[in-house]
Amino acid sequence: MRIVLFCENKYAIDILSPIGEEAEREGGNEVLWFVRQNRIPHFPLDGKVRWTTVMQEVYDFSPEAIFVPGNIVPYYLPGVKIQVFHGYATEKKDHWIIRRYFDTYFTQGPFFTPRFKQLAKKYGDFEVLETGWSRQDWIFNHLHAFDNERERLLKESGRSRILLYAPTFSPSLTSLPYMEEALANLVQQRDVLILIKLHPLTKPEWVETYRQLAARQEGIQWVDDYSVTKYMLMSDAMLTDTSSTIYEFLLLNKPVITLRATSKEFYWRDMKSPDELLDAYDEVMEHDTMKERRQWVIDNYDPYLDGRVAHRMLEGARDYIRRHGVPPYRRLNLWRKYTSIKTFGRVKR
Repeated sequence: MRIVLFCENKYAIDILSPIGEEAEREGGNEVLWFVRQNRIPHFPLDGKVRWTTVMQEVYDFSPEAIFVPGNIVPYYLPGVKIQVFHGYATEKKDHWIIRRYFDTYFTQGPFFTPRFKQLAKKYGDFEVLETGWSRQDWIFNHLHAFDNERERLLKESGRSRILLYAPTFSPSLTSLPYMEEALANLVQQRDVLILIKLHPLTKPEWVETYRQLAARQEGIQWVDDYSVTKYMLMSDAMLTDTSSTIYEFLLLNKPVITLRATSKEFYWRDMKSPDELLDAYDEVMEHDTMKERRQWVIDNYDPYLDGRVAHRMLEGARDYIRRHGVPPYRRLNLWRKYTSIKTFGRVKR
């Protein structure tokens, strides 16, 4: 099977890598990464995988399956177009929007599947298969890969715990305008090292503000890496806002603190004000009253923590092709076609 891994943002690398690795392990597959150069000017897997930034090369590759963690994929590419999602945050309005670019949706767990099956019945032009989320395979294979780095950070900082601050970039949802002083206060009063990992689409002015905070404040460290998952594995708790990282961290069975998260149900400690951070930190680290609620998330959001998600995804793609053949392109209305061409350009057919 000829496979394209459609990588528009750095955070997608850990989502797509398990699929590529499983395809290579199986044998008999060809894998090509499409990397969007204006968003990923330095591709971390350069020299390790076959990749291109040119859409014409993707078209000429004639893919049979395209795995996409984003919201859009060129309609004119051949191959079954598969939505594999970039997170679990159903609070974000766009999670349930059907943009008509995909032939099938591979859902993470039983919380998501019924709703997408309802949407599939409504629209009538895509299928739904529950597979789990492929980034969990990466986590499964790296659960203890960063233990030594964690111990080094704690030893060098002279602290005993790590709190990860990983806010979203969305201007209407981000906690970045409010947390600077609260973070400094926390490390001054508690035995904790704070790692700041910002989303790659964060506005430059906020990047600079928090870089400066890390530079001047002992106990706060800036990390610049494409993988937030690595730092999740190293941390004891996480601070964020309305972000899909909440559920990723809960699936590790670790406590989360948020600032004014837009959620109808809370499986973590939510703050109404940054002034609550000291008490919230003490609460989740010393009492952890949310353990049973986290287990509900594990059971319903993504119970497929077995390292076999990528295998199920590849099998799902092959099954779709067996039943329908390889789609030569995706039928869309004129507006969606225009959006696709405007975003990714044209190709010669």
